[in-house]
Amino acid sequence: MPEIQPFRAIRYNPETAGDAAKLICPPYDVISSELQQQLNDSSPFNAVRLELPVEADPYAASAGRLHDWLQNGELLRDTEPALYPYSQTFTDQAGNTHNRCGFFAAMRLHEFAERKVLPHERTLSGPKADRLNLFRKTRTNISSIFGLYADDEGEADRIVSAHTDANEPLVDAVFQGVRNRLWRIVDPELVAGIQQALVQRTVYIADGHHRYETGLNYRRERAEENPEHSGNEPYNFILVYLNNIYDKGLVVFPIHRLVHSLEDFDASRLRERLEEHFAVTELDGRAELKAYLEAASSSYAYGVVSEGSVLGITLKSDPAGMLDSGIAPALQQLGLVVLHEVVLNRLLGIGQEAMAKQTNLVYVKDDGDVFDAVASGRVQAGFVVKPATVGQVLAVSESGGVMPQKSTFFYPKIMTGLVFNPLD
Repeated sequence: MPEIQPFRAIRYNPETAGDAAKLICPPYDVISSELQQQLNDSSPFNAVRLELPVEADPYAASAGRLHDWLQNGELLRDTEPALYPYSQTFTDQAGNTHNRCGFFAAMRLHEFAERKVLPHERTLSGPKADRLNLFRKTRTNISSIFGLYADDEGEADRIVSAHTDANEPLVDAVFQGVRNRLWRIVDPELVAGIQQALVQRTVYIADGHHRYETGLNYRRERAEENPEHSGNEPYNFILVYLNNIYDKGLVVFPIHRLVHSLEDFDASRLRERLEEHFAVTELDGRAELKAYLEAASSSYAYGVVSEGSVLGITLKSDPAGMLDSGIAPALQQLGLVVLHEVVLNRLLGIGQEAMAKQTNLVYVKDDGDVFDAVASGRVQAGFVVKPATVGQVLAVSESGGVMPQKSTFFYPKIMTGLVFNPLD
């Protein structure tokens, strides 16, 4: 694993900033304009005012607030370096309760070619430019990346859970039905034990690819302008939340596809073409589709929703013969790769550029939204998919490949506003 260090976090002062539930927010890339307004209304100190300000110059606004809140006491800087255990507890739609527990640390930045930190998604230039401007102005990691590591023995988990079981949390806040709790570990012996347990592990980026690559770019800038650069300055590290893939609370949800604005779209013609490659089953609504996908052992099973029709489809043969030979074996195991390459591209004519720009494709996280969008006529068809597994994510990362856009949704998102990481 890349070097991880305890750090002196900037945190909200509970005596002056108010209720933590009104201070935290999701990361910038999942905040709609409506949610942004709700968060702004919830508190004059909500973290969205640092993460995604509404001002014409959002970067200067964020930096100014960060400075003022520190000066006025709404924020405080911890006096001792620490690792910060963080748990999120939630109940899914089926009524099952999950508790995901990892910890925040400062992690040394490495180029992907060094293979200590591995991605699984492509990044876009726009979000990286946006986040780099925020890094430059605030000189602080406002939000964390989400990293995974594999430790089947769970030694670090045991150290963390022993601490959290014995101590009250610093923060205990419910946001959108998810309970968020934060602790602090300052004991050098415990910190060293966690570091040692993870020293040989690779980190796989689950979420925050744009922020991680921005961290690399920011480090290069700071190093070039610092004649005494040593490699140990805070800007050589990035705020990360680390979670063991063997944590039973780690959940990956699917992201479904909606097709729109295709010329001459014909649902009956699509079905005819699907039958060339897939076993097609007519289904009666959302409940039957859910049961169909849960029962399907194949990774290449999907739901197809169009006006007046719900179909369950499963690929008839090995996908290798249908995919470009340049697609790595790890990617061939992904249901979304077959959906994108065979169905969306070959059968419907939606190219990679159109997918990236969402010219004919948009994404939703709830299968109910698929049915609603089709019924309203906003889209021509919806494709309900099964979630990728954590093992598939790691296999793609190890292979050096990248998954299709919007392949994974690690739920819940890591909240912004629990800890901030100064880069000076």
